[in-house]
Amino acid sequence: MSFTLHGSVLVGDSTEIGDGTQIWHNSQVRENASIGETCAIGRNVYIGPGVKIGSNCKIQNNALIYEPSSMADGVFIGPGVILTNDQYPRAVNSDLSLKSGSDWNAVGVKIDEGASIGAGSVCVAPIVIGRWALVAAGSVVTKNVPDFALVGGVPARQLGWVGKNGHKLVEEKGIFKCPSSGDEYVLEGETLREATN
Repeated sequence: MSFTLHGSVLVGDSTEIGDGTQIWHNSQVRENASIGETCAIGRNVYIGPGVKIGSNCKIQNNALIYEPSSMADGVFIGPGVILTNDQYPRAVNSDLSLKSGSDWNAVGVKIDEGASIGAGSVCVAPIVIGRWALVAAGSVVTKNVPDFALVGGVPARQLGWVGKNGHKLVEEKGIFKCPSSGDEYVLEGETLREATN
């Protein structure tokens, strides 16, 4: 395998890193994590035990990816993004004893193909971010995000739809069109799909 790790990177046992992946200064990849091919992982990134990352993903500086999160191919994680894993966070049990790993059940954030999470956003598990969705910078996501949805705010709410290149779609006579590429999408119920010719 051919990948690039800065000398300060810490990698746990049984971790898989794909060809062409680059991981930069002071990042930590915990045991049993899996990272696909040609990923770019910035400095000070934390990737928890068993996290699964697809190929061609970009994770920028200071992101925290807690287990058991997973992301498909082509996912973008902006600087300072946090994917949480504790649905009921507490440092202690009801008797004030410090919680251990056996005192809670980790839940994850699942991010589907091509989705982007903007800088400084927090995704509160358990949720699914749909294919090619776009989370605006600084958002707090507490609910599932549909494919191609544009969401933003605290808490995040849907602001529209985006195409595969990230531009907000414009509705024209029931068809959603990308102003950049010209690609067309149709809304079927609450699901946006690429139009077929």
